[in-house]
Amino acid sequence: VQLQASGGGLVQAGGSLRLSCAASGRTFRTYNMGWFRQGPGKEREFVATHTWAGGITYLADYADSVKGRFTISRENAKNTVTLQMNGLKPEDTPVYYCAADLGGVGGGRRNPNEYDYWGPGTQVTVSS
Repeated sequence: VQLQASGGGLVQAGGSLRLSCAASGRTFRTYNMGWFRQGPGKEREFVATHTWAGGITYLADYADSVKGRFTISRENAKNTVTLQMNGLKPEDTPVYYCAADLGGVGGGRRNPNEYDYWGPGTQVTVSS
């Protein structure tokens, strides 16, 4: 599975950015997808996940720090997962990574070690 993220950039505090992640593979609808971020010298941290709950049901989960500001969604026909980021703050700044787990139905997936595939990352910079 190959992942390619796009949409990062420079924005002022309070602004918005939309990150997209395109995935390869024929069974994208069953992938558990996540967005993580990592600043210099810091561990990779959970931002949001969109996990497959079976059938056509998906679950969205968010870190407390972004809840109410970020929205994760997917479009299976295009093999993409999107992270809409509103009300950006300087602390939202680091590199963002999308990740895919092909482990089947499951919630949670907040731990980056649960993901098998990673995109190269896209930089988000929020100026104050």
